[in-house]
Amino acid sequence: MKPINDPIWLDALAGFERGDFSRLEPLFDKHKSVDGDKCRIVDWYEKGYFDDEPKALAEALTCASFLGRTSVADFLMTRGVDPAAGTGTGLSAFHWAANRGNLDTVKLLIERQAPLELLNMYGRTVLGCTVWSAINEPRVDHIAIIETLLAAGANIEEAGYPTGNEGVDEVLRRHGAKS
Repeated sequence: MKPINDPIWLDALAGFERGDFSRLEPLFDKHKSVDGDKCRIVDWYEKGYFDDEPKALAEALTCASFLGRTSVADFLMTRGVDPAAGTGTGLSAFHWAANRGNLDTVKLLIERQAPLELLNMYGRTVLGCTVWSAINEPRVDHIAIIETLLAAGANIEEAGYPTGNEGVDEVLRRHGAKS
């Protein structure tokens, strides 16, 4: 495929490489195009922009997960993007979805068999990352995500019980955590 000179695409490639996911959010919004009402990521995928950019494609999945754009994450995984890929920021799509409190995306990644025990750059699994996030950057669905990960078979030892956070510790105790 010949090089693509679309300045928005080139900026997106640089943003994926830097992990500048918040700035890339508008690319996940639906827009009017010749081919219908869809987001740029889907449009670019269908036009073959990602064909020679497998790292950018994996980071697009991670970005979708970071942003809680579950339908885009589903679209990409349905087309073969590995749910464990896209770790350029040191966190996978699964880690970011959990960190950001995106419960629906976490459920999709579990359904797509993303590895529960994959380590991020801090040496934490998805459960460990979620527990850290629930304590340090709490979001509404963190407790539900911890429950969901444990129900899916996440290793409870990765939670670091006791955490010192009563809400998190109560969930962990219910799932058999012992100090």
